Amino acid sequence: MRPLDPRLLRYSAAARGYLAVTVGLGLAATALILLQASLLAHVLAAAATGTGVSVLAGSLGLLAIVLAARAAAGYGGEVTALRAAAAVKSQLRRRLTDHVLKLGPAWLTGHRSGEVTTLATRGLDGLDPYFARYLPQLVLACVVPVAVLIRVGLADWISGVVIGVTLPLIPLFAILVGLHTKAVTQRQWRLLARLGGHFLDVVEGLPTLKLFGRGKPQAEVIGRVTGEYRKATMATLRVAFLSAFVLELAAALATALVAVEVGLRLLAGHMSYSTALLVLLLTPEAYLPLRAVGAQFHASTEGAAAARDVFAILDTPLPGRVSMRVPRPVDLRTDTIRLSGAGLSYPGRGRDALSGVNMTIRPGDQITLTGPSGAGKSSLLSLLLRFAEPTKGRIEVGGVDLACVRPEEWRRQIAWVPQDPHLFAASVAENITLGDPAASREAIAAAARAAGADGFIGELPNGYDTEVGERGLRLSSGQRQQIALARAFLRDAPLLLLDEPAAHLDADTAARLDSALEALAAGRTVIRVSHDQRSAAGRTFKLDHGRLSQASGTGALPAGALAVAS
Repeated sequence: MRPLDPRLLRYSAAARGYLAVTVGLGLAATALILLQASLLAHVLAAAATGTGVSVLAGSLGLLAIVLAARAAAGYGGEVTALRAAAAVKSQLRRRLTDHVLKLGPAWLTGHRSGEVTTLATRGLDGLDPYFARYLPQLVLACVVPVAVLIRVGLADWISGVVIGVTLPLIPLFAILVGLHTKAVTQRQWRLLARLGGHFLDVVEGLPTLKLFGRGKPQAEVIGRVTGEYRKATMATLRVAFLSAFVLELAAALATALVAVEVGLRLLAGHMSYSTALLVLLLTPEAYLPLRAVGAQFHASTEGAAAARDVFAILDTPLPGRVSMRVPRPVDLRTDTIRLSGAGLSYPGRGRDALSGVNMTIRPGDQITLTGPSGAGKSSLLSLLLRFAEPTKGRIEVGGVDLACVRPEEWRRQIAWVPQDPHLFAASVAENITLGDPAASREAIAAAARAAGADGFIGELPNGYDTEVGERGLRLSSGQRQQIALARAFLRDAPLLLLDEPAAHLDADTAARLDSALEALAAGRTVIRVSHDQRSAAGRTFKLDHGRLSQASGTGALPAGALAVAS
C-alpha cells in the first residue's frame, strides 16, 4: 500500500481543506517539540547548577504554555482529520452509489449486491483510522525526524550522525513488515465482504430457505465463513503486534546507542550537561513518529483496501458513454427506433443472447414479444432500457445512434415494469410516485385505478400512507405488480415497456389490466413481453434462441420494418 493514495484526494476534494489544516498543525507540533526540548534542557541544566525556582519561573511558565499548545495541536489535528474522514466517506459513498446506478443492472448481475453494500458501509468506515490516526502521524513522520536531526546536528554533530545512520532502519523494517501485512489484510477484507454479501443473500431468501428446510446448511456456511474471517483477523492482529515489537526494539536500540555515546562523552567532559540533555530529550522524538506511523498503518489497512475496491468500481467505464455530439434531442413521441443487426452476448455464456435482430418500432406501435424462457425477450428490453449495449450492430433513434444519447436523457422517456418489481420500505404513495415525484394525490389515485390497485389499497390500514415493508413483503406478489404498474402509468412516458405484467395477477385482474392498457396505449408506444400468445396485442414477434421473427400483425408492415438474420 502506498503511504498516501492520491485517488483519495482526487475523488474527495472536500477533504483537501481539512488535510491542509492537519499538515499545518503537524508543522506547528514539530516546532513545539523542538521548543519543548530546548526549554526542558535549559530548566534541568540550570536547576542542576543551583539556579533558584524564582529565576526559572519564566522558563517554566513558557514550558507549560508549550505543553498546552502541543496538546491542543494534537487534539486539533485529530479533530480535523476526523472531519476529513467524514467528508471523504460521504463523497465516496455518493460517487459510488451514483456510479453503480449508472453502470446499471447488467453490471450488478456480475457482482453480489451484499458485497457492494458492505463496501459502501463497513468498508468505508475503515477510513476513520486512516485519516484520524495514520495521515497525521505520516505528516509528523515526514517532518519531525528531519527537524530533530537538524537540531541535534547543530548541537552535537556526532549524535546527529548516529541518529542519521540508525533512523532509516525504522521505515525499512516497517516496509518489510508492511509487504506481509498487505496480503493478510486484503484476505481479511475479502472474507468480510464475502461474509456480508452471503449474509444479505440469506436474509433476503430466508422465507424460501425455511420453506425448503435449508436454513441450517446456510447457517453452517455463515459459521464457516465467520470462522475464516476470525482467523484472518487474528492473523492480522498478530502481524500488527509483531511489527510493533520490531519497530519498538529497533527504536529502543538506536536510542540506547545515542544515550551510551552521549553518556561516555559527558563523563569525559567533552560535552556540556545542557547539550547532553537536549540530545537525550530529542532522540526519542526522532523515532517516535516513525514507530507510531508503522503502528497506525496496520489500523488503517482495512479502510485503504476498501477504498481501493471503491476506486476499482469508480474506474469502471460506463456503458453507452456519449461518443459524439448529438445533433438534436431525440423524442420518442415522433422518432422511430430502428435496430440494425443488433446482437448481445454476456461474458461466460456459450451463445449470444440476441443475434442479428433487425426491427423498426414506430411511435404508437403496440408490440408483443413472445417466446420461451431464455429466448432473449428480457435481453431485448435491456437493450432498449440501455442496461446493456449491443455487442454487435447498432440502434438508431430518429437517425441518431443511440450510443450518442445520454442514458439518463433516454430513460426519462421510458416507463418500465419488470417481472419482479422492487418496492422500497416506504408508503404505497411513495412507491407509486417514483414514476413522478411531483405528482399530486389525485394523480396517484388515478394511476392506481388504471392499474386496478385502488381496491386493495383502500382496504389497507392507512390507505396510500400504509408502509409496505422492505421489498413490499407485506403485500402479495400480485399487489406488488399492480403498484409497479401504477408507478409506470403515473410516468408520462411515450415508451412503455412491460415484462410479463400479468404474470402474478389472477384472471379477473389481468382482464382489467388489458382494458387499462388499451386505454393507456393511446399516444404511447407499448412493448409487452408475454409467454401467452393469446394475450398478444398489436404486432406480435417471436424470439427463439436470440433470433427474431414476426408471428402475426394487424396490417402489413412497411418494407424493411423487420428482417431476420439467417
